[in-house]
Amino acid sequence: MDLYLLLVTVSATIFTLLGRRIFSFVYGKFRVQENRIIASSPKSTLPRNCTHDVFPSFHGADVRKSFLSYLVKEFGSKGINLFIDNEITRGEFIGPELKKAIQGSRIAIVLLSKGYASSSWCLDELVEIMKCKEDLGQMVIPVFYEVDPTDVKKFGKVFKKTCNGKTNEVIRKWSQALAKVATLAGYHSNNWDNDAKMIEDVAIDVV
Repeated sequence: MDLYLLLVTVSATIFTLLGRRIFSFVYGKFRVQENRIIASSPKSTLPRNCTHDVFPSFHGADVRKSFLSYLVKEFGSKGINLFIDNEITRGEFIGPELKKAIQGSRIAIVLLSKGYASSSWCLDELVEIMKCKEDLGQMVIPVFYEVDPTDVKKFGKVFKKTCNGKTNEVIRKWSQALAKVATLAGYHSNNWDNDAKMIEDVAIDVV
């Protein structure tokens, strides 16, 4: 009887030890596989502090129904997170919500069209964008849409009209921002046969 109990005890001990080793082996394999799955999972293209890939600055009357609509479609098909301001009411000055959107975007695309400088809103956006470029290292891509880069620095009569009633400080900031963005490497619509092809190339740059 004592021998029987001894054999049972020894058998139970061996079974317990083997069971623990098997469990540890299987669990270890599972954790390794889990870690591999996590490591291979696609990561967001956005840096930690960014909420959008791209912030577009534009004059709606010039590009919203043409160039911008194609841009939104192309970027959407490529999974590029584009900030859309449809729900923001435009007023005399850009508010904190829009500033936050600019600061939280990885890239700013400035669509410089003929009427861009007719909007104080657009010019304020541009000032904030150029500030983010200097302070945060934000990438800025200008698109010269049916305008020449040499015309952007002042935008002629259009810019002067927008400056009416503004302080010298505001005019100085606008002028400096326009001068700086005009010197950046970007896209000139005259170099493409159509908007669709140019937008495809812009999307490749952004990705």
